[in-house]
Amino acid sequence: MMLFLGVDIGTFESKGVLVDRSGQILAQAVRKHGVIIDHPGWAEHRADEDWWGDFVFITKELIGKAKISPEEISAIATSAIGPCMLPVSAAGAPLRNGVLYGVDTRASAQIASLNAQIGEDRILARCGNALTSQSVGPKILWLKETEPAVYAQTEMVLTSTSYLTFKLTGENVMDHYTAANFAPLYDLQTGAWSADLAPDILPLSKLPRLMWTSEIAGHVTARAAAETGLAVGTPVTCGTIDAAAEAVSVGVSAPGQMMMMYGSTIFMIQIVDKPIFDSRLWYAPWLYPGSHASMAGLATSGTLTHWFRDQFARELSVEDVFVHLCKEAEASPKGARGLLCLPYFSGERTPIHDPLAKGAFFGLNLTHQRGDLFRSVLEGIASGTAHVMETYRALGAAPLEVRAVGGGVQNAVWLQATSDLTGIPQVLSQKSIGASYGDAFLAALAIGAVATEDIAVWNPPQGHITPQGVPAYAGQYPLWKRLYLQTRDIAHELEGT
Repeated sequence: MMLFLGVDIGTFESKGVLVDRSGQILAQAVRKHGVIIDHPGWAEHRADEDWWGDFVFITKELIGKAKISPEEISAIATSAIGPCMLPVSAAGAPLRNGVLYGVDTRASAQIASLNAQIGEDRILARCGNALTSQSVGPKILWLKETEPAVYAQTEMVLTSTSYLTFKLTGENVMDHYTAANFAPLYDLQTGAWSADLAPDILPLSKLPRLMWTSEIAGHVTARAAAETGLAVGTPVTCGTIDAAAEAVSVGVSAPGQMMMMYGSTIFMIQIVDKPIFDSRLWYAPWLYPGSHASMAGLATSGTLTHWFRDQFARELSVEDVFVHLCKEAEASPKGARGLLCLPYFSGERTPIHDPLAKGAFFGLNLTHQRGDLFRSVLEGIASGTAHVMETYRALGAAPLEVRAVGGGVQNAVWLQATSDLTGIPQVLSQKSIGASYGDAFLAALAIGAVATEDIAVWNPPQGHITPQGVPAYAGQYPLWKRLYLQTRDIAHELEGT
């Protein structure tokens, strides 16, 4: 029997699956962890505990649940939140907590400095991306300028997935899809690291070797086998960012197909037939040579629903809290009785790229109840998604098909509000496990056990969300956009108070 191990490290939890060659799941495992927010605008994980610790726990759990011999696992693939920034020593030991992806906005000053020195147009032309909170290059510069002692000890800068690959194989590698987020250090034209635009951020020798996602990076070492229970010599792929693996899991592979990931953040990946360079979105080479992807993402989505739960539903049991909140939201009419929510509780990523944007509830009166507030949160996130879709349409790149995936697909109010506000139908797949399932498929693909099109057999479409015309949304969505524009200056000034 050929078995494939997929493990994904998420923002709040990690998941793993063991899958056979036909896509059948033998075992699943989950482990939760937290996010460290020591300062406003910061977001960190502990690499050894939250990334590698979760991988070890999940792997042992899966082997035990499936009651298999480790030798039966034919290949391993991982994914993780990204792009992250983790400086490690010559021995590969983390020198500080890992700095998370675009929800961490600490490098705003470095972004402004690099834009001034290099020029925004030049960066976009060479890297395919503007510098935003998603960019790792400015975060490395932040490390150099604010933690010089750590920077001086840094032998290699990894991301979350590449750290897992290093721990498993001893190899320092990164896939091109992730590397494109390291602007201004990745040259889109050559597909290689480049110091031409910013020679003083980091020596290129301290960045991992570049590979394609489904290539084999190395094999499980004796040390990793002793920690995880895996067999020595098991092939390990290069790995990728979680959203990319999630897109693979629901069969997004052809130009015009888009994945909508309902997770800690809303994240969208659309396969495109040629690169789209626009400062409002992100570009990256897709997982295979010659392919392209256009991405977008909000800063707080599932994270915002968790915040709401923790602040306003503490009396509800953990098991049924979101079920109860969704029932309350369903009882509120669409439009939440005139209540608007700006979901910018950690600034915002696409399309406004404003790390100083602020969250807000607007229109409150004494008749509003918790269900109205929760509905407005979901509709606020859906409005942010609609704003992104407007951007794609303006660029002549509206998706032909949207496939929804992630934990949020269990939330019917959120799903329907998203289709209603964007005007786009969504396809639901038979399995909505997410990135770990996509990892298992990529592991099978890397050793030739499956072909790319076999994902349609592993996880066929099952169900649709059809957009409905909602008069309340037609009136409120333009007001939602104006609310940000008319409060932006206040939000920015608040940052300095």
